[in-house]
Amino acid sequence: MKDIDAIAVLQDPVRRRLYEYVVAQAREVGRNEAAEAAGVARTLAAHHLDKLTQVGLLESGSRRLTGRSGPGAGRPAKVYTRARVERSVSLPARDYRTAAELLAEAADEAGLDAVLCASARRRGEALRGSAAPCGGLAEAMEVLAARGYEPHLEGAEGEGGTEGGAAPVVRMRNCPFHVVAERFPPLVCGMNLALLEGLLGADGPVRARMDARPGECCAVVETSKNNND
Repeated sequence: MKDIDAIAVLQDPVRRRLYEYVVAQAREVGRNEAAEAAGVARTLAAHHLDKLTQVGLLESGSRRLTGRSGPGAGRPAKVYTRARVERSVSLPARDYRTAAELLAEAADEAGLDAVLCASARRRGEALRGSAAPCGGLAEAMEVLAARGYEPHLEGAEGEGGTEGGAAPVVRMRNCPFHVVAERFPPLVCGMNLALLEGLLGADGPVRARMDARPGECCAVVETSKNNND
């Protein structure tokens, strides 16, 4: 199926709400949970979730949602997660990915890491414009969400939890530069961190730092007071 056909499926408002909810959870989501979140009946949610799976926007599987096993544990339920494949549409056709990969390859071979990071930091500052540095994690999350990072707070009360009562951090479920970062991780991750520093404001109350975790952006955002740890 062509990318444009898959993306067109999201035109239905209920289907789009279901897709956005599943994507935001970053875990398997059952039909009952998705239906409740979207405010629709389970049967309607099941229909739309299966359609999203059919076109390749979601992936489905099955597991027991009760957490129990053996007799009396109930039948496995169908669950959904975001598909790993990337979809994009450009009219007329463009191929920015190849250009980005070629430029990254050239920068990597020429040892231009520092030059690239300096340029990325300036771009982040330009994107921030005249706005003051982000005043806290909540404001940082708004900025990151607008750039497609899909931020979520980890470590706050009721949010994921961290060991030993560690201070909350903002992690990002999406890397906007994922394809190129997979091929040139040190180069692109360094660029990304510099971009975030400029975007958030290096001298403000929040900072970005490297803390790579599989399936997420290579950086996290935290309060600057953690510099004293």
